[in-house]
Amino acid sequence: MTVDDVKVIVSDALFCVIKTAAPVLGISLIVGLIVSIFQTITSIQEQTLTFVPKFLSIFIVIMLLGHWMLGNMTEYMTGLWSDFALYIR
Repeated sequence: MTVDDVKVIVSDALFCVIKTAAPVLGISLIVGLIVSIFQTITSIQEQTLTFVPKFLSIFIVIMLLGHWMLGNMTEYMTGLWSDFALYIR
């Protein structure tokens, strides 16, 4: 296994992580921003107010896109294990 092989494996792994986590992080960011704007407008300074909307939105995103997210991770690991014989040389 060469340094280039390791670079490819690591870059593919990082891309898989980013691609898989992006929907959850994006929705969390958007909901947090909306709640922050609502808190600013209404002058409500409750710290726990952001928890429930973020929790529910993340739960809904995982319910809707969980199959796709698991498919991404499974596809990466299947590709990694199928080329295992090339890596141990």
